[in-house]
Amino acid sequence: MHILLSRTDRIGDVMLTLPLAGALKTRLPHPVRITFLGASYTRDVVACCQYVDDFVAWDETENDLVPALKALRADVILHVFPVKEIAFAALRANIPLRVGTRNRVFHWLTCNRLLALSRKNSDLHESQLNLKFLETFGLENSFDLPEIHSFYGFRPRESLLPGWQNQLDPARCNIIFHPKSKGSAREWRIENFIRLAELLPPETFRIFVTGTAQEAAACGPLLTRGFPHVRDLTGQLSLAQLIAFIDAADGLVANSTGPVHLAAALGKLTIGLYPTARPLHPGRWQPIGPRVRVFSRPGPCAGCPATGGCSCINSIRPEAIAEQVQTAIRPA
Repeated sequence: MHILLSRTDRIGDVMLTLPLAGALKTRLPHPVRITFLGASYTRDVVACCQYVDDFVAWDETENDLVPALKALRADVILHVFPVKEIAFAALRANIPLRVGTRNRVFHWLTCNRLLALSRKNSDLHESQLNLKFLETFGLENSFDLPEIHSFYGFRPRESLLPGWQNQLDPARCNIIFHPKSKGSAREWRIENFIRLAELLPPETFRIFVTGTAQEAAACGPLLTRGFPHVRDLTGQLSLAQLIAFIDAADGLVANSTGPVHLAAALGKLTIGLYPTARPLHPGRWQPIGPRVRVFSRPGPCAGCPATGGCSCINSIRPEAIAEQVQTAIRPA
């Protein structure tokens, strides 16, 4: 059976969809081929999942999507992330089983199997919602988060290049700060990361700041403070090398964005910083892994605006993060 998983949004969303591939591969009683239909920039992420056989970049084929889907000869398409153009293309490509959710009108027109699945007000984690698509095959579809981590099969596909490997200090704890989120999450202020850097002693820690080239300016106040143990990697690592670097490091501190899910899947110490507002809260979006620590403000959201400063996330004290990092990496 050839199954096409369609999830064309961001890295974090894709990461929380990959366990669905693992569950299909390990739970179905017959051989399964999995092709992932996603945004081209997530290709290097999907390549790290041992349960995905092929990747198709929909943004590279959207002008010829119908013939591209026909060429795949898929038996099933699961519209994990609903995209109208993909739904109609799958119909025109005559994919035999097309599965979508009931709350999208275009799925009623294009799919021949509909799931009663609503994400907006659900109390389930995003990965648990994605696994509801297992219902299509009569499989168990309710799992707790530790079980879901076992479905990742996530390992770097590229070896870390020597130039980046040499940046790591084997005599110290190598911690990555990823302060920005390309606007996808509410963010802990850069001043909090500065304070956290001050609290992690240079003789014990080496800190690396990662992010896109466009985010380097926003990280500038942290990078220009003259900390002897802070290194700037913003805009310098490819996505594949970032994954390999995270795997070689000891841990990562980040907001609710792609790298926090990469680190968790790789089994690294992962400090996730979250607001309490629905649907952004950790119950929906926390990373999944054996060494995850999630911080958010106790109690309900204080009515923070969607843009601008978030008092919920910025009430998290750097001292609490520093204590957790030092305890987890250098246990007493």
